[in-house]
Amino acid sequence: MLTSKIPIPRNPLRLRMSAHAGLGTLDGGWWPQSRDLLTELTDLVTGFPPASGRIIRALFSPPDWDTAPRRIHVGSGQVKVGSFPDDDSHLMVLTTSDRAVLRVLVVPPAMSDAQGEEALLAASSEDYAYSAASLLDEVGSTPEVDPMDYWSDEGGSWQADDLVGRPGD
Repeated sequence: MLTSKIPIPRNPLRLRMSAHAGLGTLDGGWWPQSRDLLTELTDLVTGFPPASGRIIRALFSPPDWDTAPRRIHVGSGQVKVGSFPDDDSHLMVLTTSDRAVLRVLVVPPAMSDAQGEEALLAASSEDYAYSAASLLDEVGSTPEVDPMDYWSDEGGSWQADDLVGRPGD
């Protein structure tokens, strides 16, 4: 008996590219949904803005991914895939059919919505001058406010690490 595999729903491509490539250290940012390079790169290639050219080659940073195909088949063509040996730059270098070389930040899938959006915005900023790794260090070190960690009411306050004095105790 044959069973069909139910496809996992995919979110829209989370990609933000600079309006003018080559002006900053990064040309944009990409926030994949998983660490599966085959699936994510297929989404990137098929959803890449046509105005930026068709992706024909992708070089990646190995620590960002669990799997590493040598090429992917997309539509009627294929994309050559390679890696930077012993590199942890959080960078994807894309070569397009127009021979443009684009340096794209790879945002870790586990980042929070706020951190991921901040990283995409900085990576697509034309005046951003730092490396992809330093951008992620900066965004990752920014504390986020979780309403469950802080509560304030009528002049009193409660911190998660200080349970004494919380209303209802």
